[in-house]
Amino acid sequence: MNPAALFAGGLAAGLAAGTASCAAVQGGLLIGLVSGNASGNAAGPSRALPPVAAFLTGRLAAHTALGALLGLAGAAVQVGPGTRAALLVAAGTVVVVLAVRMLRRRHEAGCAPARKVPARTPGGRPPPDHASVGIGHDCAPRAAPGRAASAACGTASPGTAAPLKSTRGGTRSPTLVRAAGLGAATIFVPCGVTVGMEVVAVSMGSASGGAAVLAGLALGTAPAFAALGLLVRTLASTRLAALAGIAALAAGLFTVGSGLRLGGWLPDFSQAQFGSPAAAAGRALTGTDGVQRLTVWATAEGFRPGIAVAAAGRPVEIAFRTRDNRGCTRTLAIDDRDVVLPVTGERVVRLAARPEGRLRYACGMGMYVGFVRFERVP
Repeated sequence: MNPAALFAGGLAAGLAAGTASCAAVQGGLLIGLVSGNASGNAAGPSRALPPVAAFLTGRLAAHTALGALLGLAGAAVQVGPGTRAALLVAAGTVVVVLAVRMLRRRHEAGCAPARKVPARTPGGRPPPDHASVGIGHDCAPRAAPGRAASAACGTASPGTAAPLKSTRGGTRSPTLVRAAGLGAATIFVPCGVTVGMEVVAVSMGSASGGAAVLAGLALGTAPAFAALGLLVRTLASTRLAALAGIAALAAGLFTVGSGLRLGGWLPDFSQAQFGSPAAAAGRALTGTDGVQRLTVWATAEGFRPGIAVAAAGRPVEIAFRTRDNRGCTRTLAIDDRDVVLPVTGERVVRLAARPEGRLRYACGMGMYVGFVRFERVP
């Protein structure tokens, strides 16, 4: 297929379907652009734009390179569901740590201005203690002797190198290299739409085709990431910084939970182990050829039925059907492989005969799960 057409397809997928899902899974990494901002000074759009632009550039470069690699090497370099689940947990943990650091530094910066700053006499000598200028309540820890009072605000003391660059007004911003690295790291936590585009890139069989697909996807989702990044940077320099930190903390916990669900590392508090009307409604029918057949609808609210029953020791065909589905359930991980469903249509997944037990599958982001329970035939 023409790379231009593939690029257009990836761009359309990013604009139409990837914005919400990718921003939900990968957007938490944007907190790394402000986690070092401990002061409450204003940061205008002109100062917020360079790190956000570096983040988007790193993201585009990484997705383009990954697409080329997938198109060239095929499924041999594609990350499986288990590895992807572990990466989601790791990425979510990083976001949680960055959010906690941001909230803690914000609290310290808010307390630091309450310190007392001694006034200077014309001769340059400090006056008696009663001549000190009080600036409210002191809730910050005492600075070490010989350090300026501004050290409590998060700026480096003389002779100490600051880990981040300083800008005018005292607001510290991450380096562009760090921002680009965070953008590149988004390839390790793909959303459901990204997984689908990766499968397309693998099927292209060429580096140019694979690169075009994922480059289009990255550009299609760029406006949402740009808006989110600018919003986070702006909130971090206002009194709503705590709100931004709490939102990032929630996003990190959500990502960790998605990874745990995708990997099947959380207990499933469902009726899959016990019998239920849903299980009876999803019972497989055996054809004259001895193959069992199930029909499961992948909807925006999950899989219907969520629990199905089949006989153990016989092959099974599961027909996953969709109708105008552009959500997470269009991509699912089943039997340790990824399956991409059409927006509207059907795709059949064939499973070999399985022993008595339970098969669990989940959408590409780990948000929704379904079960097939294999029972012993009397």
